[in-house]
Amino acid sequence: MTATIEQLTFGLRRETGLPFHQAVEAVREALKAQGFGVLTEIDVQATLKAKLGAEMPPYLILGACNPPLAHRALSANPEVGMLLPCNVVVRDTGRGIVVEAMDPVAAMSIVQDAEVAEVAKQAREKLAAALAALE
Repeated sequence: MTATIEQLTFGLRRETGLPFHQAVEAVREALKAQGFGVLTEIDVQATLKAKLGAEMPPYLILGACNPPLAHRALSANPEVGMLLPCNVVVRDTGRGIVVEAMDPVAAMSIVQDAEVAEVAKQAREKLAAALAALE
C-alpha cells in the first residue's frame, strides 16, 4: 500500500489500509474537514446487481460539493453546473481499497475561464488534502 497521492490524467488516487465501510466513513469525514458535503451517493455494486445481475466488488461514488467554491464557480459561469459535483470514488480492487477523486482542474479546463480555473485549483487542493488525511 502506498501512502502517497497519485496524480492521474483526470483525477487523484490514494490507497488506504482501511476496510471498505471504514474507508467510506473516513472519506466522508475527510471531505467534511475540507468544507465538502456529500450531495449524492451511488452504490454502483448494488445498482449493477439489481439492474443487470452483475457481480462486482464494492464501488461507491460520492458526489461532493464545497458550497463556497461551487457558488464562486457558478457565479463566474453558470454552465459549470454541468461539471458538478466533484465525484469521489471508494472502491475495492481485490488487493485493497482505493479512493479516487476527480481533478477539478482537469474537468474545468474545458470551460476556459480564468475565475473558474482558480476555483478549480482551490477545489483540487482541498480534495488532495482530504485524500492525504486518510490512513
